[in-house]
Amino acid sequence: MKKILSAVLSAALILTAFTACGNDAAQGSSGAEDNANSYTIGISQFAEHGSLDNCREGFIAGLAEAGIKEDENLKIHYQNSQTDTGTARTIADSFVSRKVDLICAIATPSAGSALAAAKSTDIPVIYTAVSDPKAAGFVDDSGNNIGNITGSSDILPVEDQLKMIREMMPDAKKIGILYTTSEMNSISTIERYKELSDKYGFEIVDSGINVIADVDMAAADLASKVDCICNLTDNTVVEALQTVITRATEKNIPVFGSEIEQVKNGCVASMGIDYIELGKQTGLMAAKILKGEEKAADMKFIKADKSQLYVNTAAAAKINMTLDENYISSAVEKFDKIEA
Repeated sequence: MKKILSAVLSAALILTAFTACGNDAAQGSSGAEDNANSYTIGISQFAEHGSLDNCREGFIAGLAEAGIKEDENLKIHYQNSQTDTGTARTIADSFVSRKVDLICAIATPSAGSALAAAKSTDIPVIYTAVSDPKAAGFVDDSGNNIGNITGSSDILPVEDQLKMIREMMPDAKKIGILYTTSEMNSISTIERYKELSDKYGFEIVDSGINVIADVDMAAADLASKVDCICNLTDNTVVEALQTVITRATEKNIPVFGSEIEQVKNGCVASMGIDYIELGKQTGLMAAKILKGEEKAADMKFIKADKSQLYVNTAAAAKINMTLDENYISSAVEKFDKIEA
């Protein structure tokens, strides 16, 4: 009997140790959870790539600007679901179990999971990098929040992007777009591209994938049918961006990105948004919620307000594409090397 009891206790200790070594990264070690004047938040990020990382960086900076700072009055539990929706749900449930003061969800799948997990609680959810809050079910037709949730939208400046591509490629006819069939953001963005494509003389050729393993074959096929590829902020495709660029380069066609990190990593150019600034504005919103100045349910979601031009001359040179000097000189940032 003693041996059985000992074995059970040992197993329990092992399980506890294993649980403690999970992928949760607690940022800020000042014991904020025990301080009545401090806050504990959970950050759930759906994927690990530049734009979402920038959102998180900006979000924390926005909180700090409002006086809510790590190692002073803020403890952050950060987890990344690595594009797995099941993991996103588990992360959201864990934050609710911890009874955090607020959940920040970065990207639509994480936001949907957080809203579902916190639905029967008073934990507010704030999202960022959600392209279409209405399609995601976070707002109604009038733009009012559905639940204790608000945040910021990274809706892409599609028309600015089409205009840029036309000016850079006056003879191009077909633009290829690769997307994940389960990502509502991508589907609604492609619809927008198709609505505007005729205005600029383009045909949109889209190709859907289910998982990251599908990207290589789909990208190779797409590159053989189009004059260029336009990359969205589709989380799965962005994780495989180098595969897309490799297949496009084999056909000597450019890949245009959606934001600065994609251009750094080998896309020729982008009329994109500033994700750090978007995250910062979201952090300022979160600070008001945490301080009790406003309720998430009553705060209108915000949108990225302008697009900015980024170019990569090295990426253009790799496919023997000459960029107009006017574009290079007018870019907010230009890169002469590929960082990936």
